[in-house]
Amino acid sequence: MTKAENRAAAKAWHQERMRKRDEEARVADIAADLAELDRLRRYLIFGRRAHGADAEKLRSAIDDYVEQLTGDRTALHVKNHK
Repeated sequence: MTKAENRAAAKAWHQERMRKRDEEARVADIAADLAELDRLRRYLIFGRRAHGADAEKLRSAIDDYVEQLTGDRTALHVKNHK
């Protein structure tokens, strides 16, 4: 392998490593955001016992944002409830 090929391979490897690191950081940031949104959503539903149009608007806004982040509007909804 020539020096130029070695440099090109090292540069490509470094770029891939940086891409993976950025992707892992983005996944961690999204997970942290989802945890905070889940806390807020649960507070709106259970903690305040908020009712009415305002509480529904807030929950809807949270669900909209979660859908933008994950593609699944119901990601924070309680699963397996009866």
